[in-house]
Amino acid sequence: MNFFMTNTINLRIPQRTEDSFAITFAPLSIEEIYSKADDPANGAIVVMSGMVRNQTDGKPVVALEYQAYEPMALRVFAQIAAEIRSLWNDVNRVVIHHRIGRLQVGEISVLVAVGCPHRSEAFEACRYAIDTLKHNAPIWKKEHWQDGSSSWVSIGACEQSPDNC
Repeated sequence: MNFFMTNTINLRIPQRTEDSFAITFAPLSIEEIYSKADDPANGAIVVMSGMVRNQTDGKPVVALEYQAYEPMALRVFAQIAAEIRSLWNDVNRVVIHHRIGRLQVGEISVLVAVGCPHRSEAFEACRYAIDTLKHNAPIWKKEHWQDGSSSWVSIGACEQSPDNC
């Protein structure tokens, strides 16, 4: 079992070997994430796919650029999985993969999958994972607009308008 130290709460967070966390430049695969969340004890796997959309607040977007502080982001992902298991103790697998770099409209930027015996817990845990990731992980995005301008969106902006994050 691997242990990570967090800078924020200074607790040891065990990463279970059946979980999978990644920050990558490579395109994300729904099939791969699903297979990593699969387990014979599951009755449900819920997958959330975050994609680059073509507008923000009516302003045309042509691309997003993601950056992350990878070591800390991976610790946050492990912490999210630990929190999920404290809230839904029958969760079998937690998978969180986030892409970095420049992504075009329609590309997948984040995949979260949760596998467990019951669908209601899988849905709740998956939503908890993505919402917590958006608020806590050191991942930033830069929106590139059709008019040639761009702007970084901070994690704190998710608290003010979570539907835009």
